[in-house]
Amino acid sequence: MGKASKSRAAQARVISSRVAYRGPVFSVTTDDVHEPGGIRTRRDVVRHSGSIVVLAVNNQLSEPEILLERQYRHAARSMMWELPAGRIDDGEGELAAAKRELLEETGYTARRWKKLLHFYVSPGFLDETMAIYRAQDLKAGIAQPEADEKIQTRFVPLSQAVRMVGSGQIRDAKTIAGVLWFARTAKNSR
Repeated sequence: MGKASKSRAAQARVISSRVAYRGPVFSVTTDDVHEPGGIRTRRDVVRHSGSIVVLAVNNQLSEPEILLERQYRHAARSMMWELPAGRIDDGEGELAAAKRELLEETGYTARRWKKLLHFYVSPGFLDETMAIYRAQDLKAGIAQPEADEKIQTRFVPLSQAVRMVGSGQIRDAKTIAGVLWFARTAKNSR
C-alpha cells in the first residue's frame, strides 16, 4: 500500500453529527461516518468528559497494600470492589480530579502522585478515557462522599488483590488494570 493509501485509510470523515441525548454525566451523538476502508455507516457514540482512577498505596509494610472500595453499582446490579475513581469535572485537570475523588470517597490525601496509565474504556462506542494515578505517603482524614455514595474502604495486601482479580471478586476493568499493572511493576522493581 502506498503512502497516500495509508494516509486515506487512517482517516475517517464525519458527514453529519447530531446530539441524540444530553444528560448530566454524558451525551450521545449519532454520527454518519465515512470510515477508513470505504465504509459509510451510522455510529452512536457516548461522549464523556473522562475519568480518573486512584491506586492509593501504603508502602509502610513489607508488602504494599492498596486501598479498595466496596460499593453498589446499579448497572452491574451488585456490590463491587474497586479502586477509588470518578469523573473529571468541567474545567478540572486529571490530577486535581484524582486528589478530589480520593478525599471525597476515602478521606485520604497523598503527598506523592504519579500518572501510571491512560486508556480508552470501551472505544467501540464510548469516547471516555481513564487515567490511573498512584497516590503515596497517605494521610487519613474524613471522607466527604456524595449523598448517593455509600462506600466501604479497606487496605488489601497486593498479593490478596491479585487473588481477588483471579477469583472474580474484583470484576471492575479499571481496578483489574490498575492492580495487575501495579503487581507486574512492583515485582519487576525488586
